[in-house]
Amino acid sequence: MEAFKKNPAQSAAYNPGVIDLPMGGRIPPQAIDLEEAVLGALLIDRDALSKVIDILAAESFYVQSHQLIFTAIHLLFGESKPVDLLTVAQQLKQDGVLKQIGAEAKLVDLSTRVSSAAHIEYHARIVVQKHIQRELIRISNNMIEEAYEDSTDVLDLLDKAEQSLFEVSQGNLKKNYEGSNELVKAALKRIEEIYNSDGFSGIPSGFAGIDQVTAGWQDSDLIIIAARPGMGKTAMVLSMARNIAVDHNKAVGLFSLEMSSVQLITRLISSETGIDSEKLRKGSLNAVEWDQLTSKVKTLEDAPLFIDDTPGISIFDLRAKCRRLKSQHDVSIIIVDYLQLMTAGASKNSGNREQEISSISRSLKSIAKELAIPVIAISQLSRAVETRGGSKRPLLSDLRESGAIEQDADIVSFIYRPEYYQMSEWDDDGSPTDGQAEFIIAKHRNGSLSNVRLRFEGKLAKFSDMNSDYDSLRKSSNPSTDAIIESKMNEKGQFGSVTPDNSDHSPF
Repeated sequence: MEAFKKNPAQSAAYNPGVIDLPMGGRIPPQAIDLEEAVLGALLIDRDALSKVIDILAAESFYVQSHQLIFTAIHLLFGESKPVDLLTVAQQLKQDGVLKQIGAEAKLVDLSTRVSSAAHIEYHARIVVQKHIQRELIRISNNMIEEAYEDSTDVLDLLDKAEQSLFEVSQGNLKKNYEGSNELVKAALKRIEEIYNSDGFSGIPSGFAGIDQVTAGWQDSDLIIIAARPGMGKTAMVLSMARNIAVDHNKAVGLFSLEMSSVQLITRLISSETGIDSEKLRKGSLNAVEWDQLTSKVKTLEDAPLFIDDTPGISIFDLRAKCRRLKSQHDVSIIIVDYLQLMTAGASKNSGNREQEISSISRSLKSIAKELAIPVIAISQLSRAVETRGGSKRPLLSDLRESGAIEQDADIVSFIYRPEYYQMSEWDDDGSPTDGQAEFIIAKHRNGSLSNVRLRFEGKLAKFSDMNSDYDSLRKSSNPSTDAIIESKMNEKGQFGSVTPDNSDHSPF
């Protein structure tokens, strides 16, 4: 045994299970026999690929030749061509890799490994599990190497690690470029889905006029809702959150940096039950109101609404919490109240406040894209709105502290209540302003602009449609009736008019 201790090479030969390899001397997790079984099943059974097409990718295979073979099979499947020994061999030949994989003999050998595709799905999942193990090892090794570097920002490293793990857990490993062939097919499929859903493609806000313009809040969009203090920004997003969670049963993540979670829920209870919020704060309820409270609050108890009231949350913490909400509760939309109370994190403090807001704005947009959900962020407006004469309607130039907000956002909207400025009549049509608000869509990257009239109930901190019968009218089976309804409601000012392309509110 002494001889083996003196000679590591001889020691390895003595124990065949020990192989002298770099990085700890371990072989990466793999299941080569199952990879061969899966590829063999795909070559002999034309229906087998449909069972594993959503499970496997080329990178799932450990052996490079297996990756090339699966790539050829996947390409044939995408072009609706038959998959067998001859077609796969021909495709590999066209790709110039047939000799690299071992020529036709390799394909014949794979096809003889299995007699049927009976267990292909089970085998494929094991292949994917081995791939995930290898990815976890790769990510961990990268994190270890970077953690040893003195120049590494620990918060950035944590964020990078969490993002990488999130991608693995979602089975959504970093994507390469996509060809127009696949993208056009995906777009056509999406258009067909929208057509079959009556033109509604996003997350409903619960306000008919807004949804008509936006077709719902769209995935990957950053939506800014801005207004001066006292206009009802929090009330607006709370009303939306309630509509999405209660009426449409879609999970909502709400981050409140200004108010506590209990205060927000109390507001929601007030708007849901119709009981004055002041009475709820004081607990001065009569017997009828107590019955009303207990009977109607059940809808909120069962709603998929998740509130985080961490004060001064950093964009790093927000991103981490959003990922967890997405993976654990499959949230459909994120709401942040409000943007200027956030911090960019320790690594960003060297710049001024405008640069910090720019960083936060870009990060919110990246969260929306990464999680493929809409993100709504409330923003403050500058005092310029109140100091200028004439109309007090907000403009894009009134966004506070950073023009990057306007640049990053897909939709920029404002809340305007003339009643707040003691204006008794709307300046455009002279109608009364009591209990009314205007939702101004001033920038819309993928659609038109519009001013939407809404009802505002201050005592309940609640926004609602001007015409509560809109939804029932829209469900009419007569298309011409729908058109008449929309025309009449436009005349009444509920939807307002689309701003011309040459206006000051151009989205570009």
